[in-house]
Amino acid sequence: MAEEQQETPGHVGGRAGDHGALAARFAIELPSEPGASAAAANDLALAARRTGAPGLADALERDERLRSFLGEVFSDAPFLRDLAHIAPERLERLLGEAPEHALERLLAAVDQPMPDEAALMRHMRLLKQEVALLVALCDLGGVWAVSQVTRALARFADACLGACLRLLLVEAHDKGRLTLVDPADPGPGSGFVILAMGKHGAFELNYSSDIDIIVLFDRERIRIADRDEAGTLFVRMTRRLVRMMQERTAEGYVFRVDLRLRPDPGATPLALSVQGALIYYESLGQNWERAALIKARPCAGDIEAGEAFLAEIRPFIWRKSFDYAAVADVHAIKRQIHAVKGHGAIAIAGHDVKLGRGGIREIEFFVQTQQLIAGGREPRLRGRSTREMLAMLAELGWIERSTRDELDRAYVFLRIVEHRIQMVRDEQTHQLPEDPDELARIARLCGFPSVDPFAKVLRGHFQAVQRHYSRLFEQAPQLAADHGSLVFTGAEPDPATIATLKEFGFRNPVEVAEAIRGWHFGRYPAIRSAKARERLTELTPALLEALARTDNVDAAFVAFDRFLSQLPTGIQLFSLLRSNLGLLDLLATIMGSAPRLAGIITRRPRVIDSLLDPAFFGSLPNEVDLSARLDRSLGEARSYEEELDRARIFGQEQAFLIGVRVLTGTIAPGQAGEAYAALADVVVRSLVKAAEYELAKHHGRVPGGSVSVVAMGKLGGREMTASSDLDLILLYDHPEDVSATDGLKPLAPSQYYIRLTQRLVSALSAPTGEGTLYDVDFRLRPSGKAGPLATHIKAFEVYQATDSWTWEQMALTRARPITGDLAFVGRVEQVIRTALTRTRPALAADVADMRRRIEADKGTRDPWDLKQVAGGMVDIEFIAQYLTLAHARERPDLASPNTLVALGRLAHAGILDPEAARVLCPAIGLYQALTQVLRLAVEGPFKPDTAPRGVVELVCRASGEPDIRVLEARLVEVQAEVRACFERIVGKGTAPS
Repeated sequence: MAEEQQETPGHVGGRAGDHGALAARFAIELPSEPGASAAAANDLALAARRTGAPGLADALERDERLRSFLGEVFSDAPFLRDLAHIAPERLERLLGEAPEHALERLLAAVDQPMPDEAALMRHMRLLKQEVALLVALCDLGGVWAVSQVTRALARFADACLGACLRLLLVEAHDKGRLTLVDPADPGPGSGFVILAMGKHGAFELNYSSDIDIIVLFDRERIRIADRDEAGTLFVRMTRRLVRMMQERTAEGYVFRVDLRLRPDPGATPLALSVQGALIYYESLGQNWERAALIKARPCAGDIEAGEAFLAEIRPFIWRKSFDYAAVADVHAIKRQIHAVKGHGAIAIAGHDVKLGRGGIREIEFFVQTQQLIAGGREPRLRGRSTREMLAMLAELGWIERSTRDELDRAYVFLRIVEHRIQMVRDEQTHQLPEDPDELARIARLCGFPSVDPFAKVLRGHFQAVQRHYSRLFEQAPQLAADHGSLVFTGAEPDPATIATLKEFGFRNPVEVAEAIRGWHFGRYPAIRSAKARERLTELTPALLEALARTDNVDAAFVAFDRFLSQLPTGIQLFSLLRSNLGLLDLLATIMGSAPRLAGIITRRPRVIDSLLDPAFFGSLPNEVDLSARLDRSLGEARSYEEELDRARIFGQEQAFLIGVRVLTGTIAPGQAGEAYAALADVVVRSLVKAAEYELAKHHGRVPGGSVSVVAMGKLGGREMTASSDLDLILLYDHPEDVSATDGLKPLAPSQYYIRLTQRLVSALSAPTGEGTLYDVDFRLRPSGKAGPLATHIKAFEVYQATDSWTWEQMALTRARPITGDLAFVGRVEQVIRTALTRTRPALAADVADMRRRIEADKGTRDPWDLKQVAGGMVDIEFIAQYLTLAHARERPDLASPNTLVALGRLAHAGILDPEAARVLCPAIGLYQALTQVLRLAVEGPFKPDTAPRGVVELVCRASGEPDIRVLEARLVEVQAEVRACFERIVGKGTAPS
């Protein structure tokens, strides 16, 4: 067996020997968050002095190393901090004792006789608190290796189960329900046994784990008057044991208990007879149960009976001849795990270190499956320990030693990370936080100063595990479908295949079969080559199954066929989809539920590449990340035209990803508006710079000049949708004595900024070989179409102060500068604030009349026209803009480009009455959520009666309503309430002339 790998993460290493008090043996100096560590240490010292633990307080004052270590631990792990503060004297005792002695003391204490069940429950929970603190400090401080940590936890679980069992057996003996061989040592000969399963069985228990057990009783061993009553008795005892272990009291809990690994848990009692279990495994046992039983170990009760049972089922677990198809059964479990959200491609934030790609479970399955293959013939591969069996697989030549070393290192590191995640709040989770601050907390507890080096090491381990696991398991899908025949050769449709397609839910199975046969004939460019057709043939069963899981299988197939017809090449994509069924499912979902997104994929197949970025499965990128990515891409361009193409590729991909996130529920529809706006902000800033640089090649720049692009409308309010255009104004300024640019072909400043605006419009909206980015509208500039494209800041200021119309002032409430140097942006913002504080004597009448005019031109009774219908989004936006303008002079701080934020500020200030706020705030949230998914999914008006079922489901999900009719009724009711608020707050206006 190979030497045990170093088990300390990060750049620190080495452990003190197994001698001396715990306080002197911490071998790791954890990085600390400035201020928090010192505060945590101070709080602990104060608590120690208050509660009679002066030795701890003194140690913290004189031992800076101990103070620093404990300060970091307790600042980043609230659960451990609470354990320390509950009883500082307990921490004082642990720090002054050798941890090995402390563990043995605590294990021995579990066995102390208790008068009753309640006393034992309290006793175990207090001991668990101390064990949790001891184990955490030994783990975090590098005092114990991972194997020592997990063994300590498993031994404590054994001891607690044994204590509960002893109490229950003795109580049953005293009441005459059974007879014990030796009441002083009730387990042996009782016939009542607990099997530790999984990590518990292998002495690999994680820090905040539950324990998987199987409870058995042997009718041949128990001494009971009526053997038929044994089942009832032991089921009751098992139920009490579970309660004693996991019920939360004032002192907490001991371990959560899971009994679902017993045979057929949905149909069997909590405690099974040995004979019944043997019959089950011999006749109905499944391959995944064989894998689970590898780690089984009698841990409490009649150990001899448990060993005899495991000896009996050894032939079931370890078969002399093995069908390799059973490996697929074991691997199917992992595929199901990966189907769960959060277990897809490797990420860091939000990734599951146990169940996710490259996680602990893949290492365990890697080992267990090969144990099943070879353990029947090779007894040395029948061990419970994951690491020991990894080493044995290498020793026996089943795997390379380099594979063993990489997986062993990864296993140790991932277990360490798993423990740190759980130590923070004692939560049974294996998922890395998505919040950056929480992720930084885990990194520090793992010995890293920041997230980046931690993520680099962690990702390396994930990738190594996934690489080895994939080589062993990731097989291409079989050509036979579980549902039946799928044969697409020959001149005529195969009847069995048509029947299978009907089972999949296709309404037009003959047309589907014909289309697929056409694929085999290479009718599309992407499948002209024999290799591409071969890959697509292998993929077809999985593809059809994925499409069948959508809400509109026929529409999804038609969309995929259209997509396929537009692909220039297919081998790479087909190979990718064949090995990544999660991506295939996502593609099928888009095809079936979001026609608009499906259309984007069809027109621009390369956007599918963006789904391969691991970052897609993590958190939504912020503006800084987006800007850095776009700048890197534009920096590689060799010409201005290539910059425009790259900007389009980037913008289309990122907008597509936002849409997919909404579709899959990764982000809420309400977040999408901000995401689309953040993307547009980044693109506009980058293209302004690109346009300025290109213009400067010929005309130079305006010396001392400043420019700012001001976002208006939905972009200004960060309420964009997938189909929003950009409402923009370009403002500029320059020194009065500058009359021309400084280039070879000088331009007057006004002409230069008009040219710059024209270039920006073209950069954003002109079609190139990569399509377009946004439709751009500059009509909100002063004087609209009649005014110049670019506006001097002074002219803008004068216009807003003297000549602007009420509708222009309303539009200005949504103005937000998105480019420009800080000084000029500040000036623009001040001009806007000043303009908003103008006195407007007929404001209410103007706003009401404007709404009436819009209704006369665009009015509708369709409740799904969420913008223009009476009581729709326009009414709410007008209310917010009206109240902002009406009170801006005395309360300029109320203004916000975002409608919901503005309403919230107005309500908080008492300007918007509570009843109106109750109606308007939820209404704008509902409208915006529905608008997001409708702009994402459909082109044109939404008609519930004819819309694809997937779109209807998406709309209902966005609203939280179970049914489209219920949602429509709610919309009608909300719109009536909003219109009533509008008329009460603004007025009805006069009919337009």
